[in-house]
Amino acid sequence: MPIHPTAIVDKKAEIDPSADIGPYVIIDGPVRVGAGTVVMAHAYLTGWTEIGRDCQIHPGAVVGHDPQDLAFKGQESYCRIGDGTIIREIVTIHRGTKPGSATEIGRRCFLMAASHVAHNCKLDDDVKLANGVLLAGYVHVGAGSFVGGNATVHQFVRIGELVMVSGLAGLTMDLPPYMMAAHRNQCVSINVIGLRRAGFTPEQIKEVRQAYRLLYRSGMPFGKAIDQLANVVSTDAGRRIVEFIRLPSTRGILSGRRARATPQAIEHSSWYRTSLRWE
Repeated sequence: MPIHPTAIVDKKAEIDPSADIGPYVIIDGPVRVGAGTVVMAHAYLTGWTEIGRDCQIHPGAVVGHDPQDLAFKGQESYCRIGDGTIIREIVTIHRGTKPGSATEIGRRCFLMAASHVAHNCKLDDDVKLANGVLLAGYVHVGAGSFVGGNATVHQFVRIGELVMVSGLAGLTMDLPPYMMAAHRNQCVSINVIGLRRAGFTPEQIKEVRQAYRLLYRSGMPFGKAIDQLANVVSTDAGRRIVEFIRLPSTRGILSGRRARATPQAIEHSSWYRTSLRWE
């Protein structure tokens, strides 16, 4: 497919012959564009950016531009976009801020219009960002997660895999895998629809639901609830939640929307300890 005659392409760029570069596109610097990728009108690709195969980059998108970091001095850093990713209108993705560091977008991701991915973020495969999502620097979003429209995520926050974040939510702390978040730092349920679509077994979904109840609804102190959960999980899904929570965290683990430690909650948690071993 052709490079449109109005496009401006740097001599250092490497464009696969099967890629389609649309009108008024600017490709500045040693950008690499993979086979079958379509770059539409007025998109801007720059820096040490690598675009995979069969991607779509829609009008006005900016990929690989300088990070919004006053400490950045123009050093070589990277932006990598995985195969099959769709980047819609006026999305902005900035490259890494430290020398040799990278912003990484996985395969088959879908970044909807006006979403922003700041420097050094990492999006695993199949992540979806709805319109207007704002990810600050060093955010990590796990595979298969969905972040709703105009949600904002604080720098260094980790979001586990197969998570659902509601529109307009604000996260300043890490959200464990398979959960649903809403409002400001509130874990409100599990992403049961997403788990079913991902092929989780009823036993795995049951354990994720029980983990949510123990962590967020039992009224137990969060640290104690984690230790107890670690002693009773038996599926990969349950073990993954424990693993995520116990990994090093800059922001800490979200523990919003907790039940109060009333006598009824304590009684419930005692019942729950028994029920986990199994129903």
